[in-house]
Amino acid sequence: MTAPLGVRPVINANATVTVLGGSLMPAPVLKAMNDAAAQFVDLPELNDRVGERLAELTHNEAAYVTSGAAAAISLTVAACITTESQAFPTDAEVVMFASQRNGYDYSARLTGARIVEIGPSYDELRTALARKPACVLWFAGAHYAAGALPVEEVVRGAREFGVPVIVDAAAQIPPVASLWRFTRDIGADAVLVSGGKGLRGPQASGLVLGKRWLVDRIRAHTSPKQELGRGMKVGKEELMGLLAAVEWTLAQDEDELLATYERIVDNWIVGLDGIVTVERGYPSEAGQPHSRAVLRLTRDRDEVIKALWDGDPRIAVGTFGVPDDAIALNPQTLQPGEDKVVLDALTALLSSRDGEQAG
Repeated sequence: MTAPLGVRPVINANATVTVLGGSLMPAPVLKAMNDAAAQFVDLPELNDRVGERLAELTHNEAAYVTSGAAAAISLTVAACITTESQAFPTDAEVVMFASQRNGYDYSARLTGARIVEIGPSYDELRTALARKPACVLWFAGAHYAAGALPVEEVVRGAREFGVPVIVDAAAQIPPVASLWRFTRDIGADAVLVSGGKGLRGPQASGLVLGKRWLVDRIRAHTSPKQELGRGMKVGKEELMGLLAAVEWTLAQDEDELLATYERIVDNWIVGLDGIVTVERGYPSEAGQPHSRAVLRLTRDRDEVIKALWDGDPRIAVGTFGVPDDAIALNPQTLQPGEDKVVLDALTALLSSRDGEQAG
């Protein structure tokens, strides 16, 4: 492994988190980006053609590549707020379940919209919808399910009042069906997906999939126009890279991929048995349909995390959605053979400390 500028590479047993670079791009994605970087194009034309192809691949009316999933929220909310005029009203509302408020709220509020909180009550939803908000913003994933109505009920209510429903499913791949389930099958107006997580495209990319009217309005806000999305510019490299990533992802055997993840978790559980209390955690940290290994530690968690991070090689593990005395090992972001490196490092670290305590 190389260390550019002295920054050490990381074996990522955490997740497709932004702070670690999202995911690793496969060879076809790197080639597509490199090819795109080598020539000039009519960028708006390329943007249109990429959107058409992505819509076709994902069984949606339209598609738009954004500079990340957070930008996708801002642009989609902006599309719901504005009509023919690009002026933003000062009284626009975005409905969210109180339990789903999170650090990405700012992406909606960037448009000037006010977030209206509701509880998990269909009557509350209907009352909020009767105010004719710009949209309902619903977050997918098991960690957002408690305290919120299912998306099917949200879509049913919103249809009655003519209010768009936006589904943020940034980390919900796998399953790849997230690209069309929320829109084509359930009826949401748009689903937003990160390009740099499960799709393994450029980290600085996102994807809006859904209704044509909504994507057409998004285009009115984005580069090269000098509107809200001018600073959320997407280059030809990201456009072609994300298209290649979606094509690559759809060509994979998802069942075998998930089975591989489970085998890795099985090996971790067997290998660490007797050294530390380890159990299977399902689903994964953002509700993806695969397991993690959850280790219940008998020593300070921060100390274990730091020792792995300071080791050679540097290893990152997860803490999201597990008890305060636990760490989680995620197979999704590992390269072949790295699962054994993680196992060996933990075995040496935890066995050594246990031996010291026993002595």
